[in-house]
Amino acid sequence: MQPIAQTCGALTESPFWHPDEQALYWCDIDGRQIGRRTESAAGAVVQHWPMPAEPGCIAPLRDGGLIVAMRDGIYRFDPDEPGAVPERLLAAPYDTTRFRFNDGRCDGAGRLLVGTLNEAKSASDAQLYQVWREGQAWHCDAVAGGVMTANGLALSPDGQCLYWADTRAHRVDCFDYSPATGSLGRRREFVAFSPPAANAAPGAYGGRPDGAAVDAEGFYWVAMWEGAQLLRISPAGEIVQRLPVPVQCPTMPCFGGADLRTLYVTSASKGRPAAELAVQPGAGGLFSTQVAVPGLPVAFCG
Repeated sequence: MQPIAQTCGALTESPFWHPDEQALYWCDIDGRQIGRRTESAAGAVVQHWPMPAEPGCIAPLRDGGLIVAMRDGIYRFDPDEPGAVPERLLAAPYDTTRFRFNDGRCDGAGRLLVGTLNEAKSASDAQLYQVWREGQAWHCDAVAGGVMTANGLALSPDGQCLYWADTRAHRVDCFDYSPATGSLGRRREFVAFSPPAANAAPGAYGGRPDGAAVDAEGFYWVAMWEGAQLLRISPAGEIVQRLPVPVQCPTMPCFGGADLRTLYVTSASKGRPAAELAVQPGAGGLFSTQVAVPGLPVAFCG
């Protein structure tokens, strides 16, 4: 796995590959900005746009630009509009002093599924919201809950299985999901991981689930925070591959490139020990590698 852009932020998240622009987008949550990487004849070009609040996740809009889930609401932003500023579509449906939007993605019908996190880590009262548009009006409803740090949102290739992780609980659940109506059905455990053991040897902890993506065969790829690895997990919940990452805290994978066989990974340096950062200078940057099985194309919002 190779670095492609360093020091992109203390907490980079929510990467996606834009097929029309042939560009990689991501969020710098703590830096309150959105990044984009494109290739040119002169080499890679990285751009950043400041946001008024922390952007937890982003997705492309069908009518151009991005939808951005920030701490205080849902916004539209088009980085290619001259003088563009984020336009708020909806206010956040929660107490912004206790929660913020975090990981999210769109389903095939254009609904944005986005979870929140309890910043104080004081209770499992974060929720999953569904954001959708009817005509020019935007709506937001809570559809699930019972987690502390919502992460790992991904959909099976047929759209009928929705994955959702609680990072703090070391667990990924899955729901029956209706692509036609957006309704959630039966919820069950998909995979659970062991928390760090007391006095464990260095490197013994495998990490906890952060962001995720699904490939064309329906396998779930999840970034393991503090585990320095990505896991590829079968639809039956079996770990079939462990892919090392050269930083301790990978945050989320996505598939890109013309053939969707480039696996991109964001990462974090936030809160990491100085000794660790000294030997992992790429923490907070972007990485990529080639994989045999392509991913699924990004779903557009709206």
